[in-house]
Amino acid sequence: MNRKLKKIMIGTAIASAVFTSTMTPTFANTVTHRVGTGDTLWIISQKYQVSLEEIYQLNPQYRNNSAINVGDVVNVPAKQQQTTYTVQQNDTPWIISNKFKISLKDFLKANGLKEGQHIYPGQKVLIPAASNSAMTYTVQNNDTPWIISNKFKVNLNDFLQINGLREGQHIYPGQTVTIPTSSGVTPPASNTTPPNSSSSPSKSYVTHTVKNGDNLWDLSIQYGIPFKELQDVNGLRDNHVLRLGDRLTIPVYHIPVKSTPGPQYGELLDWWTEAQYVIPIGKVFIVEDFYTGRKWTMKRTIGANHADVEPLTARDAAIMKEVWGGNYSWNRRPVIVEVDGRRLAASASAMPHDVQYINNNNFQGHSDLYFSNSTRHVDGKRDDAHQKNVLIAAGR
Repeated sequence: MNRKLKKIMIGTAIASAVFTSTMTPTFANTVTHRVGTGDTLWIISQKYQVSLEEIYQLNPQYRNNSAINVGDVVNVPAKQQQTTYTVQQNDTPWIISNKFKISLKDFLKANGLKEGQHIYPGQKVLIPAASNSAMTYTVQNNDTPWIISNKFKVNLNDFLQINGLREGQHIYPGQTVTIPTSSGVTPPASNTTPPNSSSSPSKSYVTHTVKNGDNLWDLSIQYGIPFKELQDVNGLRDNHVLRLGDRLTIPVYHIPVKSTPGPQYGELLDWWTEAQYVIPIGKVFIVEDFYTGRKWTMKRTIGANHADVEPLTARDAAIMKEVWGGNYSWNRRPVIVEVDGRRLAASASAMPHDVQYINNNNFQGHSDLYFSNSTRHVDGKRDDAHQKNVLIAAGR
């Protein structure tokens, strides 16, 4: 072979190799896909919106033989992009996730947040792209996780997991949830009426299998129901000892949204049959003073006849004090409770007393929050001043 031609061929081969190496893309993040029935490499590429070449780059074993088997693991480049958002006044993780139509679980994970954790105006948060393998759905009146999972023919546990929900947790009309999709599933028509529609509260039941570390008090908090009710439903006494594998019946309450005379008013919910299930122990929410519009964040930490609540931070406690004229006070004021996209009519006082669960908030104890038909702890009787304020906040 001509020596000059040989040099040209070798040089071309080297250049080609260098060029190929230079052009090989690198992926900062990858995800794994476990092959299911009916999957092909092309179907997987469409599902994750990547090219076949990108899949071959990460899985060179399939370049000459693209046959895959159920159970195989295929590496896929993660191409989701994230944008930043500046938290506005009164924003919560739930409000932001609904605003951008992403799952609450994805938003919390992207920002390293826990459920119920506080965010502040001016804070920068990440907005993850919507998952390519799921779609979103706007909750309708009387929807429940069980109803939605049946509507879309998906597993209830899968639905709960992708939305960061626990068994028995409430969802509300207007809330955006993520549907784990499977091939061929399409959303129902927007005028689809959920089964068993009703304007009255309803109740269903789920079963909890006792696992290591469970106790009745923690389970009552987990499922958002009163401790005494959990005992009574299962016929248990105070000294009952749970055993691994025991099966407990858990009541799940579905509280429909009620109409109000105007957007400035709150829903008039009965404490015993409605409000205590919308504001369970452990729930974090915003309180708005009805007359001034000032807002602060609180958490229900205890309480049976009414909600015993505490300001979440020292700043929240300071706002409370300002609303009550610069001093903590037993005076009652009508308020609106903003929780999970709902506005509830209530009445609040601002005197710290007795048991305290939140430290470092400059509020030594808890204060009282009343809803319709809430009663005093001390004697179980009606507090007329609180009830009058509840009706004011409800526009009655």
